[in-house]
Amino acid sequence: MHVIDAAAIDRALTFPALIDAIDAALRADVVVPLRHHHQIARPDGDATHLIMPAWAAGPGGFLGVKIVNVYPGNAARGLPSIHGSYLLMNGDTGIPLAVMDGARITAWRTAATSALAARYLAAADARMHLMVGAGALSAFFIRAHRAVRPIARTILWNKTRANAEKVAVELAREGIAVEVTDDLEGAAREADVISTATLSKTPLVLGKWLKEGAHLDLVGAFNPSMRETDDDAVLRARLFADTRDGVLQEGGDLVQPIRAGLLKPEAVEAELADLSRKTVSFTRKSGDITLYKSTGGAIFDLAAAALVAKAAGIAT
Repeated sequence: MHVIDAAAIDRALTFPALIDAIDAALRADVVVPLRHHHQIARPDGDATHLIMPAWAAGPGGFLGVKIVNVYPGNAARGLPSIHGSYLLMNGDTGIPLAVMDGARITAWRTAATSALAARYLAAADARMHLMVGAGALSAFFIRAHRAVRPIARTILWNKTRANAEKVAVELAREGIAVEVTDDLEGAAREADVISTATLSKTPLVLGKWLKEGAHLDLVGAFNPSMRETDDDAVLRARLFADTRDGVLQEGGDLVQPIRAGLLKPEAVEAELADLSRKTVSFTRKSGDITLYKSTGGAIFDLAAAALVAKAAGIAT
């Protein structure tokens, strides 16, 4: 069985190829059970344990499962909050083929999935990208959105400025200029695309800040107690999801206003597979604000892991 670490995953993947692979996977016949989601009580903040399986419905495909642990208290220990492993197996025999760095697979596929959503939803001429949060996902999101839109200016905000500056230095080595700001409101008012990837339990981006035509890309707030935007942002926007079931059960940005009676589940116009398969058509009207909410899905992991396997010469 192959062991594939983060560096090997980075060598295997590019965002243009992964975005297209996820788009293709959404049109394929893949079985994706609802993920197992367990809260673990911790004195330094509740942790989350996720088990995410998916497999090709027909012969000749892969079976995969990702196990992820999210421990917010790790930040105080100087450790990453997210850890995980991905096990890729032969879909016909169940034989294990490879174990991969699950956190790296997650970072690549989450950013690529958001970029795919932006390819369908964001304004074609979007040039200014605001990244809210400087965690492990931030650099991936900055790269991914540049693969689908003509982003010419990237601004990064984080509660701890020093962490944002580290990300900016990392990306500068790749030729990507990132401005670090302490003025979240000012940056949000200018942004064409706003990505949020935080562990916040209170809104960070407010609806009154959003300009007409903005696209919101919300990837934190992966349980109902978390929140990255306020009710006004949700009510002003046309709503989309990576997976409708996941978002309506776990995505705090939508679950909370639904529970408060401010929003109906039917307000979510489509999930990403609907857009990919063209079973739901989307036409951006002048001034439309779009909101894409992501809580993750095993189909995206499987698409990424299969692409890594192909690069490594691993066949079913």
